[in-house]
Amino acid sequence: MRETPDLWQEENRIFAQQGEILLCGVDEAGAGPLAGPVYAAAVILPRGLELEWLNDSKKLTERRRELLFPQIKERAVAWAVATASAEEIDQINILNARMLAMERAISQLNPQADYALIDGNCNRGITCPNETLVKGDARSASVAAASILAKVSRDHYMMELAQQYPQYCFEKHKGYGTKLHYEMLERFGPCPAHRASFLKKFYEKGQ
Repeated sequence: MRETPDLWQEENRIFAQQGEILLCGVDEAGAGPLAGPVYAAAVILPRGLELEWLNDSKKLTERRRELLFPQIKERAVAWAVATASAEEIDQINILNARMLAMERAISQLNPQADYALIDGNCNRGITCPNETLVKGDARSASVAAASILAKVSRDHYMMELAQQYPQYCFEKHKGYGTKLHYEMLERFGPCPAHRASFLKKFYEKGQ
């Protein structure tokens, strides 16, 4: 197995403080795109589990994320993936939608977690006892695993959305604001999958 950063330091610190609790890592994917839901995942890993290539999903190739995706689900004590829709993002803003998706993922774990490591610096609305961890997906095995489940699950959904709305080429940009995506928006206008609150500048440009 290749050398990897010690991703269990944060978990081991919490275990030293609280004992052998059920500890989940939580992360989200898709905060920035112009279209589609934001996804979140919560994962409880067996303590000390080592998976080759496990790391922040952004540091992995798509192929490695896809390879790790079933391994994490198979070997986790518990895992859950949840979303907040484009409509919810427009209604409550992206930060609140991210936190809502995270809370939904945590609440769906079976067994439930005793404590959560939340990626980032915000834990608004998270009801499980928790702490935030900036860049947690690069510092914690549990958060890294959650980042992969969230990212791959969202990518799979965007591939399905590409079949429903083929004119936008979602399979290529996954809803992000690429040149191609904006070209398709100018040609076809937005669809129900788009986040209206993310298209204000686009709408203003067209007026």
